[in-house]
Amino acid sequence: MAQRKKHSFNPLKEKGIPIDKQLRSWKQITHNPYDKREVDAYSRTRQILINGVEIEGWVFNHSFARMTDNNDIKMILGMTRHIEDQQQTTINWLAPADQTVLETTLAYEQVATDLTAYLAQHEPDDYVRRAFDFGLLEDFDHLYRFCQLYEVYEGRDPNVILQDRTDVFPGRPTQDHHNDSSLRLRRHYDKRKASPQTKVNTLTLLAGEQQTHNFYKAHGFMYSNPLLRQLYAEIADVEEEHVTQYESLIDPTESLFEKWLLHEFTEVCNYYTFTQHETDARLKKIWEEFLAMEIEHLKIAAELMQKHEKRDAEEVIGTEVVMPSVFESQKAYVAKVLEEQVDLRLTSDMEYARISELPDDWPSYRHQEIVNADGSPSEEVVRLSMMLEGRDTVRASDKLKKHQGEIVDRGLDKTKSPDTVESKELVGAK
Repeated sequence: MAQRKKHSFNPLKEKGIPIDKQLRSWKQITHNPYDKREVDAYSRTRQILINGVEIEGWVFNHSFARMTDNNDIKMILGMTRHIEDQQQTTINWLAPADQTVLETTLAYEQVATDLTAYLAQHEPDDYVRRAFDFGLLEDFDHLYRFCQLYEVYEGRDPNVILQDRTDVFPGRPTQDHHNDSSLRLRRHYDKRKASPQTKVNTLTLLAGEQQTHNFYKAHGFMYSNPLLRQLYAEIADVEEEHVTQYESLIDPTESLFEKWLLHEFTEVCNYYTFTQHETDARLKKIWEEFLAMEIEHLKIAAELMQKHEKRDAEEVIGTEVVMPSVFESQKAYVAKVLEEQVDLRLTSDMEYARISELPDDWPSYRHQEIVNADGSPSEEVVRLSMMLEGRDTVRASDKLKKHQGEIVDRGLDKTKSPDTVESKELVGAK
């Protein structure tokens, strides 16, 4: 797909907020939360995504500090990390206390679906794009599974959160997402040839998926309902696989300084994108302030790479910002990928094959037989929804609904969990 026109914004040439002016008071750090009943769905997804991007930067920054004995570098890392930790607090505290864990979960999966679809269409590396497409159909299915319990458990329509921007419809079945660990590894991009867009896209998506995994692990146990607890456990397990998949795309030969630069550049690119698309004036002001802070952090990382490696930052990140996180409805693209790729599976040569092409000893069959031996929570929630609501929860076009049975049939592996909802049952429930 043709790339969006680049913006003539070179963050290395822009004026930021000096680092010694970035410390804020507690009242400045903790803003009032948004109103979950009034916030735009994509303002919420921006808040969620950038929280994950900041966490990823914080984790990397600590990792770098643990791998160097240069105290000057440690001090600079600590200084920028402290400011970014305050930024992350501001962002995370924007979520309201009355937004339930399930409601936040639906928003997390909306982030994953619409972000991944956007990135896939704006990814110049075809191999990386295919990895994004593969993960897209899995997160899309996670949304469908969580929506079953949202309607049953909280008695509300998923569009209270999704606002009709994202379809609720089966993707590649979650019970078939559980793979032998070796299969999730992908070939990494070549840092010498990959575009800044590819590097930023990959880090952005990795940050989002990593945060989703951590959120499910930190909150899934908070429900007393056994099925909800099991569903969070099952899907958190898949998110771990997604983190493995996306981090394996990154060139491991990037130096620590190079990786630091890319983390800061990724933060700049996301904040810049937000400033161009945010509709909430209060939130936009926050994104603009943090963009100015991150510009300074980027310059610090660039200066240290120049000092210690004699390398110019523009060799790595180019001269213009990229746009990794434009949130807009992706229904048409998701439906297209669903039709074309629902029966794709991972292969040992880091490629993909149709279910019909898999050998009998495909490694994931054994894995799925073990984890799904007692049934799959992601299938049971659909069965529960059908029993209590009369049919599964679906929010999609009539055109897509007509093909639900066919898509479910094409997407299922031969190692079905004992509680699998067959297509004939779904069709019969309509």
